[in-house]
Amino acid sequence: MSENRSLLQLRGITKIFSRGTIDEVKGLDNIKLDVNAEDYITIIGSNGAGKTTLLNIIAGVFPPERGGKVTINGNDITGLSEYKHAAYVGRVYQDPNIGTAAEMTIEENLAMAVLRGQSRGLRAASNRQRKELFRSALAPLGLGLEDRLNALVGTLSSGQRQAVALLMATITKPTLLLLDEHIANLDPRTAQIVLDLTDMLIKEEKMTTIMITHNMEQALRHGNRLIMMHKGRTVVDMNEEQKVNLAINDLVVAFERAAGEQLTDES
Repeated sequence: MSENRSLLQLRGITKIFSRGTIDEVKGLDNIKLDVNAEDYITIIGSNGAGKTTLLNIIAGVFPPERGGKVTINGNDITGLSEYKHAAYVGRVYQDPNIGTAAEMTIEENLAMAVLRGQSRGLRAASNRQRKELFRSALAPLGLGLEDRLNALVGTLSSGQRQAVALLMATITKPTLLLLDEHIANLDPRTAQIVLDLTDMLIKEEKMTTIMITHNMEQALRHGNRLIMMHKGRTVVDMNEEQKVNLAINDLVVAFERAAGEQLTDES
Protein backbone atom coordinates (compact mmCIF):
# COMPACT_ATOMS: atom_id res chain seq x y z
CA MET A 1 0.00 0.00 0.00
CA SER A 2 1.56 3.31 -1.07
CA GLU A 3 2.59 5.54 1.87
CA ASN A 4 2.05 8.61 -0.29
CA ARG A 5 -1.65 7.86 -0.66
CA SER A 6 -2.26 7.10 3.01
CA LEU A 7 -4.68 9.41 4.78
CA LEU A 8 -4.04 7.69 8.12
CA GLN A 9 -0.80 6.03 9.14
CA LEU A 10 -0.28 4.04 12.33
CA ARG A 11 3.28 3.01 13.15
CA GLY A 12 4.48 0.92 16.09
CA ILE A 13 1.16 1.24 17.93
CA THR A 14 1.35 -0.70 21.17
CA LYS A 15 -0.84 -0.21 24.24
CA ILE A 16 -0.30 -1.88 27.60
CA PHE A 17 -2.87 -1.69 30.39
CA SER A 18 -2.10 -2.13 34.11
CA ARG A 19 1.62 -2.23 33.37
CA GLY A 20 3.72 -3.89 36.06
CA THR A 21 0.79 -5.57 37.80
CA ILE A 22 -0.59 -9.10 37.70
CA ASP A 23 -3.40 -7.69 35.55
CA GLU A 24 -1.03 -6.39 32.84
CA VAL A 25 -2.56 -6.79 29.38
CA LYS A 26 -1.17 -5.88 25.99
CA GLY A 27 -4.17 -4.31 24.26
CA LEU A 28 -2.33 -3.56 21.02
CA ASP A 29 0.85 -5.19 19.79
CA ASN A 30 3.00 -3.13 17.39
CA ILE A 31 0.21 -2.25 14.95
CA LYS A 32 1.17 -0.92 11.53
CA LEU A 33 -1.72 0.27 9.40
CA ASP A 34 -2.22 2.48 6.36
CA VAL A 35 -5.69 3.79 5.54
CA ASN A 36 -6.21 5.42 2.15
CA ALA A 37 -8.59 8.29 1.41
CA GLU A 38 -12.16 6.99 0.93
CA ASP A 39 -11.37 3.57 2.40
CA TYR A 40 -14.37 2.08 4.20
CA ILE A 41 -12.83 -0.50 6.50
CA THR A 42 -14.77 -2.99 8.60
CA ILE A 43 -12.91 -4.43 11.59
CA ILE A 44 -13.97 -7.66 13.22
CA GLY A 45 -12.52 -9.73 16.05
CA SER A 46 -13.43 -11.42 19.33
CA ASN A 47 -13.77 -9.57 22.63
CA GLY A 48 -10.39 -8.31 23.77
CA ALA A 49 -8.91 -8.33 20.27
CA GLY A 50 -8.04 -4.63 20.52
CA LYS A 51 -10.65 -3.14 18.20
CA THR A 52 -11.97 -0.37 20.45
CA THR A 53 -8.49 0.27 21.85
CA LEU A 54 -7.35 0.94 18.28
CA LEU A 55 -10.13 3.50 17.79
CA ASN A 56 -9.30 5.10 21.14
CA ILE A 57 -5.69 5.59 20.04
CA ILE A 58 -6.79 7.16 16.74
CA ALA A 59 -9.31 9.41 18.54
CA GLY A 60 -6.74 10.51 21.14
CA VAL A 61 -8.54 9.04 24.16
CA PHE A 62 -5.10 7.92 25.31
CA PRO A 63 -1.68 7.79 23.63
CA PRO A 64 0.14 4.67 22.44
CA GLU A 65 3.27 3.50 24.21
CA ARG A 66 6.39 5.54 23.54
CA GLY A 67 7.53 5.23 19.94
CA GLY A 68 4.05 4.77 18.48
CA LYS A 69 2.94 7.32 15.92
CA VAL A 70 -0.45 8.41 14.55
CA THR A 71 -0.37 10.54 11.39
CA ILE A 72 -3.32 12.02 9.49
CA ASN A 73 -2.68 13.70 6.16
CA GLY A 74 0.98 13.96 7.05
CA ASN A 75 0.31 15.62 10.43
CA ASP A 76 1.64 13.83 13.50
CA ILE A 77 -1.28 13.98 15.95
CA THR A 78 0.03 11.39 18.42
CA GLY A 79 0.56 13.84 21.27
CA LEU A 80 -2.53 15.96 20.74
CA SER A 81 -5.40 15.97 23.24
CA GLU A 82 -8.67 14.18 22.50
CA TYR A 83 -10.26 17.60 21.97
CA LYS A 84 -7.75 18.46 19.25
CA HIS A 85 -8.15 15.03 17.64
CA ALA A 86 -11.83 15.98 17.18
CA ALA A 87 -10.76 18.42 14.45
CA TYR A 88 -9.78 15.36 12.39
CA VAL A 89 -12.01 12.58 13.70
CA GLY A 90 -15.77 12.04 14.03
CA ARG A 91 -16.94 9.10 16.17
CA VAL A 92 -20.17 7.23 16.88
CA TYR A 93 -20.30 4.90 19.88
CA GLN A 94 -22.13 1.64 20.55
CA ASP A 95 -24.42 3.24 23.13
CA PRO A 96 -26.85 5.77 21.57
CA ASN A 97 -26.68 7.69 24.88
CA ILE A 98 -23.00 8.46 24.34
CA GLY A 99 -22.17 11.31 22.02
CA THR A 100 -25.55 13.04 22.38
CA ALA A 101 -27.00 15.16 25.20
CA ALA A 102 -30.44 13.92 26.29
CA GLU A 103 -31.51 17.21 27.90
CA MET A 104 -30.66 19.26 24.81
CA THR A 105 -32.73 19.59 21.63
CA ILE A 106 -31.76 18.11 18.28
CA GLU A 107 -30.81 21.60 17.13
CA GLU A 108 -28.65 22.21 20.21
CA ASN A 109 -26.91 18.85 19.80
CA LEU A 110 -26.10 19.59 16.16
CA ALA A 111 -24.90 23.09 17.06
CA MET A 112 -22.63 21.55 19.68
CA ALA A 113 -21.21 19.21 17.01
CA VAL A 114 -20.54 22.17 14.73
CA LEU A 115 -18.66 23.98 17.50
CA ARG A 116 -16.67 20.86 18.36
CA GLY A 117 -15.64 20.49 14.73
CA GLN A 118 -14.34 24.07 14.67
CA SER A 119 -15.67 24.85 11.19
CA ARG A 120 -15.51 28.65 10.99
CA GLY A 121 -18.12 28.95 8.26
CA LEU A 122 -20.66 26.98 10.25
CA ARG A 123 -19.88 28.76 13.53
CA ALA A 124 -20.35 32.15 11.90
CA ALA A 125 -23.72 31.24 10.38
CA SER A 126 -26.81 32.92 11.81
CA ASN A 127 -29.35 30.91 13.79
CA ARG A 128 -31.67 30.97 10.78
CA GLN A 129 -28.92 29.72 8.47
CA ARG A 130 -28.00 26.99 10.90
CA LYS A 131 -31.62 25.86 11.22
CA GLU A 132 -31.78 25.49 7.43
CA LEU A 133 -28.46 23.66 7.42
CA PHE A 134 -29.68 21.23 10.08
CA ARG A 135 -33.02 20.67 8.32
CA SER A 136 -31.31 19.95 5.01
CA ALA A 137 -28.88 17.56 6.74
CA LEU A 138 -31.66 15.71 8.60
CA ALA A 139 -34.13 15.42 5.71
CA PRO A 140 -32.22 12.74 3.71
CA LEU A 141 -32.32 10.46 6.76
CA GLY A 142 -36.03 9.97 6.11
CA LEU A 143 -36.97 9.96 9.79
CA GLY A 144 -38.87 13.25 9.91
CA LEU A 145 -36.37 14.75 12.34
CA GLU A 146 -35.99 17.89 10.21
CA ASP A 147 -39.38 18.97 11.55
CA ARG A 148 -38.45 18.22 15.17
CA LEU A 149 -35.44 20.46 15.76
CA ASN A 150 -36.85 21.54 19.13
CA ALA A 151 -37.45 17.98 20.35
CA LEU A 152 -35.27 16.85 23.26
CA VAL A 153 -32.90 14.12 22.11
CA GLY A 154 -33.81 12.11 25.22
CA THR A 155 -37.36 11.70 23.86
CA LEU A 156 -36.18 10.04 20.63
CA SER A 157 -36.12 6.30 19.97
CA SER A 158 -32.71 4.61 20.16
CA GLY A 159 -32.55 4.43 16.37
CA GLN A 160 -33.43 8.10 15.93
CA ARG A 161 -30.91 9.06 18.58
CA GLN A 162 -28.17 7.03 16.89
CA ALA A 163 -29.07 8.67 13.57
CA VAL A 164 -28.59 12.07 15.23
CA ALA A 165 -25.26 10.88 16.68
CA LEU A 166 -24.21 9.78 13.20
CA LEU A 167 -25.11 13.16 11.75
CA MET A 168 -23.30 14.94 14.60
CA ALA A 169 -20.16 12.94 13.80
CA THR A 170 -20.29 13.79 10.09
CA ILE A 171 -21.81 17.28 9.80
CA THR A 172 -18.42 19.02 9.76
CA LYS A 173 -17.08 16.44 7.28
CA PRO A 174 -14.22 15.12 9.41
CA THR A 175 -11.14 13.63 7.80
CA LEU A 176 -11.92 10.25 9.36
CA LEU A 177 -15.14 8.65 10.68
CA LEU A 178 -14.90 6.04 13.44
CA LEU A 179 -17.89 3.75 14.10
CA ASP A 180 -17.54 1.70 17.27
CA GLU A 181 -20.18 -1.05 16.90
CA HIS A 182 -22.68 1.77 16.45
CA ILE A 183 -25.64 -0.53 15.66
CA ALA A 184 -24.92 -3.29 18.19
CA ASN A 185 -27.50 -2.08 20.74
CA LEU A 186 -30.32 -1.62 18.22
CA ASP A 187 -33.00 -4.12 17.28
CA PRO A 188 -32.40 -5.77 13.86
CA ARG A 189 -34.84 -3.58 11.91
CA THR A 190 -33.57 -0.33 13.40
CA ALA A 191 -29.96 -1.49 13.05
CA GLN A 192 -30.48 -2.03 9.33
CA ILE A 193 -32.01 1.45 8.94
CA VAL A 194 -29.06 3.08 10.71
CA LEU A 195 -26.58 0.97 8.74
CA ASP A 196 -28.24 2.00 5.46
CA LEU A 197 -28.05 5.65 6.57
CA THR A 198 -24.39 5.10 7.40
CA ASP A 199 -23.64 3.72 3.94
CA MET A 200 -25.54 6.60 2.33
CA LEU A 201 -23.61 9.28 4.23
CA ILE A 202 -20.26 7.61 3.64
CA LYS A 203 -20.93 7.31 -0.08
CA GLU A 204 -22.32 10.83 -0.55
CA GLU A 205 -19.57 12.52 1.47
CA LYS A 206 -16.83 10.17 0.20
CA MET A 207 -15.86 9.74 3.83
CA THR A 208 -12.90 7.66 4.98
CA THR A 209 -14.36 5.30 7.57
CA ILE A 210 -13.36 2.58 10.04
CA MET A 211 -16.29 0.53 11.38
CA ILE A 212 -16.04 -2.06 14.14
CA THR A 213 -18.61 -4.83 14.01
CA HIS A 214 -19.16 -8.22 15.64
CA ASN A 215 -21.28 -9.31 12.68
CA MET A 216 -19.28 -11.23 10.06
CA GLU A 217 -22.00 -10.80 7.46
CA GLN A 218 -21.87 -7.02 7.86
CA ALA A 219 -18.08 -7.08 7.73
CA LEU A 220 -18.19 -8.92 4.42
CA ARG A 221 -20.98 -6.93 2.77
CA HIS A 222 -20.03 -3.39 3.76
CA GLY A 223 -16.99 -1.37 2.86
CA ASN A 224 -14.08 -1.98 0.51
CA ARG A 225 -11.70 -3.55 3.00
CA LEU A 226 -11.94 -6.00 5.91
CA ILE A 227 -9.52 -6.37 8.82
CA MET A 228 -9.65 -9.09 11.46
CA MET A 229 -7.90 -8.50 14.79
CA HIS A 230 -6.73 -11.03 17.36
CA LYS A 231 -4.78 -10.45 20.59
CA GLY A 232 -3.94 -6.89 19.68
CA ARG A 233 -2.71 -7.65 16.19
CA THR A 234 -4.17 -7.44 12.69
CA VAL A 235 -4.18 -11.01 11.38
CA VAL A 236 -6.28 -10.61 8.20
CA ASP A 237 -6.45 -7.61 5.86
CA MET A 238 -8.60 -8.15 2.74
CA ASN A 239 -9.41 -5.77 -0.08
CA GLU A 240 -12.77 -5.65 -1.85
CA GLU A 241 -11.82 -8.18 -4.53
CA GLN A 242 -10.65 -10.68 -1.96
CA LYS A 243 -13.76 -10.50 0.20
CA VAL A 244 -16.59 -9.88 -2.27
CA ASN A 245 -17.47 -13.53 -2.91
CA LEU A 246 -16.60 -14.91 0.53
CA ALA A 247 -19.07 -16.59 2.88
CA ILE A 248 -18.83 -16.46 6.67
CA ASN A 249 -17.23 -19.92 6.79
CA ASP A 250 -14.51 -18.71 4.41
CA LEU A 251 -13.80 -15.82 6.75
CA VAL A 252 -13.54 -18.17 9.73
CA VAL A 253 -11.06 -20.35 7.82
CA ALA A 254 -9.00 -17.29 6.84
CA PHE A 255 -8.88 -16.19 10.46
CA GLU A 256 -7.84 -19.60 11.77
CA ARG A 257 -5.07 -19.89 9.20
CA ALA A 258 -3.72 -16.43 10.00
CA ALA A 259 -4.11 -16.63 13.78
CA GLY A 260 -2.94 -20.21 14.07
CA GLU A 261 -5.83 -21.17 16.32
CA GLN A 262 -9.53 -21.89 16.17
CA LEU A 263 -12.13 -19.14 16.44
CA THR A 264 -13.92 -19.84 19.71
CA ASP A 265 -15.98 -16.66 20.17
CA GLU A 266 -19.52 -17.79 19.35
CA SER A 267 -20.79 -14.19 19.07
